[in-house]
Amino acid sequence: MFTNDYRWPEEFARYYRREGCWQGITFGGLLRNRAERYGDRTAVSSKEREISYRELDRNADRLAAGFYQLGIRRKDRVVVQLPNKPEFFEIVFALFRLGALPVFALPSHRYNEIRYFCAFTEAKMYIAADEDGGFDYRQLAKKIIADVPTVQHVVIAGDAGEFASLGHLYEDPVAFPDVSSEAIAFFQLSGGSTGLPKLIPRTHDDYIYSLHASAEVCELDEHSVYLAVLPIAHNYPLSSPGVLGTLYAGGKVVLSSGASPDEALPLIEQEQVTITALVPPLALIWLEAVPLRQYDLSSLKVLQVGGAKFNAEAARRVKPIFGCTLQQVYGMAEGLVNYTRLDDPEEIIVHTQGKPMSRYDDIRIVDEEDIEVAPGETGELLTRGPYTIRGYYNAELHNKKAFTADGFYRTGDLVRLTPAGYFVVEGRAKDQINRGGEKIAAEEVENHLLAHDSVHDAAVVAMPDKYLGERSCAFVILRSCDQRNQNPVELKAFLRERGLAAYKIPDRIEVIDGFPKTAVGKVNKRVLRQIIADKLQLHEKQA
Repeated sequence: MFTNDYRWPEEFARYYRREGCWQGITFGGLLRNRAERYGDRTAVSSKEREISYRELDRNADRLAAGFYQLGIRRKDRVVVQLPNKPEFFEIVFALFRLGALPVFALPSHRYNEIRYFCAFTEAKMYIAADEDGGFDYRQLAKKIIADVPTVQHVVIAGDAGEFASLGHLYEDPVAFPDVSSEAIAFFQLSGGSTGLPKLIPRTHDDYIYSLHASAEVCELDEHSVYLAVLPIAHNYPLSSPGVLGTLYAGGKVVLSSGASPDEALPLIEQEQVTITALVPPLALIWLEAVPLRQYDLSSLKVLQVGGAKFNAEAARRVKPIFGCTLQQVYGMAEGLVNYTRLDDPEEIIVHTQGKPMSRYDDIRIVDEEDIEVAPGETGELLTRGPYTIRGYYNAELHNKKAFTADGFYRTGDLVRLTPAGYFVVEGRAKDQINRGGEKIAAEEVENHLLAHDSVHDAAVVAMPDKYLGERSCAFVILRSCDQRNQNPVELKAFLRERGLAAYKIPDRIEVIDGFPKTAVGKVNKRVLRQIIADKLQLHEKQA
């Protein structure tokens, strides 16, 4: 069942339309326009194939016809889980043309997450690759179609086995009724702090405005070449400016199947890449790798780093080593995106996480009582605007907590604002671990640990890590003393068997007799974080 939680109040919608933020364009219309404008210019390039704008437009039409013959209709939900392959674009633009709604899963998601996405959205179809990174998605698909009654079709890109082959679904194009630009275009996943991800409804209007603003700030045009090394279904490489922002600008998207320097750096030279995006752990690896390689990276103008806070000392090394401008990116799939500007002074680029990309972004920084803090003080960031959602999909109770009465989204990020209007991210107010840009909800992992027979209670916290920023540590209380020797390896194996994505498996498990408590009797995770930080510091000194 759909709710209208995502809709902006009419007064705001009229304002954003009047100001030109929302231009009544749909993704189907956007691609058609770019195909007419750029024709045979390459839209997407990968090791396997190249697709021109005209071919992408036509293939989207043909695939939309094939999906329609399968019975996919407007507002049907379709879970899409693909690695960085050109087929991703043909699939999602085909669904946009139909008015069907992609649910963007990541390649790292496993049964636990995919079953939830399919069941919660009542998905009618699941689309996946055959294999990637040694994982067989067809085996996952067998479980999904057996366990989720609404999933009527499984489509596989590659060797389909017993399922429908994507390659056999391209039909002669047919005309479909226009989709409203105000309608939901697709669902993204939140990096939420409670349980499994919430679903983020993005409309054609709001997301295309986000692409427009991003392309403008990042100075993209038809000569831009964007290298995608991060999973393109993630909001950051999808739209900040990402692959869709590049297509919006008429540029060329180059897909890399992995992010290792040995794969990505040659592509920068071969494809004359002008911009790419990394998370801090990858940036550190690339910073070490570039001086040891002999690739010509002179085409690279911008290296973006986002997803988690980037260490200032590492940030300062980007320009000398890469010979390009660092652009810090701080944003969220729910909306607000902040960038350092390409002409900012080095101190701003190195020491801040950027400022809002749109003058229509409304910002508040508040204390625990929702009172705005004094300039320069740290508080929780609240935001609303023409591309920041007004509610999660079918999550009425959660929306009352996540949004203020006047429509501000509670980001859960602790920030302070510099006199120049730039954010410095100081941490998280929400119970969440940011593992190198991958968001882990503590509650979800705790619930899985509690399903183990030997676990009496569990608390998952962040622990510092110089490469990933944070890793996860699970403190567990066992049911009896004779289980004291419970092997952490066995607990991790248990979590894998439950279908938990690999990045959510705790990096460390600590057995403890009891949890420290707050004055009101809650588990004091601040103390637990300090316990593990002290242990790590002591170990480092002894080493």
